Amino acid sequence: MQNPIIGIISPCYNEEKVINETSKQLNNVLSDLVLRKIISEKSFIVFIDDGSQDNSWKQIENNATHLKYIKGLKLAGNVGHQNALLAGLYIYNDETDALITIDADLQDDITVIEEMIMKFISGVDIVYGVRKERKNDSFFKQKTALLFYSMMTKMKINIIHNHADFRLCSKRVINALSEFNEVNLFLRGIIPSIGFSNEIVYYNRLKRFAGKSKYPLKKMLSFAWNGITSFSNYPLKLVTIIGFAIFFVCILMTIYAVYGLYNKNVVPGWLSTVIPMYFLGGVQLFCFGIIGEYIGKIYLEVKKRPRYFVDKRID
Repeated sequence: MQNPIIGIISPCYNEEKVINETSKQLNNVLSDLVLRKIISEKSFIVFIDDGSQDNSWKQIENNATHLKYIKGLKLAGNVGHQNALLAGLYIYNDETDALITIDADLQDDITVIEEMIMKFISGVDIVYGVRKERKNDSFFKQKTALLFYSMMTKMKINIIHNHADFRLCSKRVINALSEFNEVNLFLRGIIPSIGFSNEIVYYNRLKRFAGKSKYPLKKMLSFAWNGITSFSNYPLKLVTIIGFAIFFVCILMTIYAVYGLYNKNVVPGWLSTVIPMYFLGGVQLFCFGIIGEYIGKIYLEVKKRPRYFVDKRID
């Protein structure tokens, strides 16, 4: 495919400190690619305002007026990063040959966008942007990220290690993605499961240009848990494993209680009553919590509420 129409989708939430710079840099990337006739001049960049409470949308409007390739889409409220991505992918898929998703914080290296596009032109449907290393992350974030990907692998979830949401998807990949009707979409797990030809582009993760991360520890943990429960029933199987483990431990405790009672080393009745009560009570609450999480997801799926509503659009 020669001179494909490429769209760049960038969701943003309260990113007023970085949008102007991101707009300029991405606009320059597309201008250069168009000038060298690698992509079509119909290519564009769309900033998806996910219900920002600052001046993000005003800046998007201003940049769309002064920069050739900038467009804007304002959602009616904050629907979350994944749904904001879906809004951009679904709305603009018919206008392009391929779409690239990238965060607005300039941490993903935009210089590899050309390499992604060249792989697409050669016939690749999905190009994943993968971090080479995590040297800019804190020690805690490095370890938690490693734990996250390790858990995903053990739960048989097809996920690309050190890949977030920086990727290129062809039109037919997004058409296939639209066939997934569930509310709880975990794109990092679903897109690799679609299949089609794919390759990886490695890059160095940069420091945030300005502003603060919109993924503090609480949101990171929530995102990880949502990914696990949306794409794997392993936690439910874990409940069964815990049940067998409790049964085994109870046998050991019974043997120990009988042994202690025979040697008169324990208060009669205390070990066999108090410890199992607290132990089993805690495990039951843990298991009910996991089951409740899945019931909650079933509740959301049954309602089938819309993922987003569009408030304004700038073309």
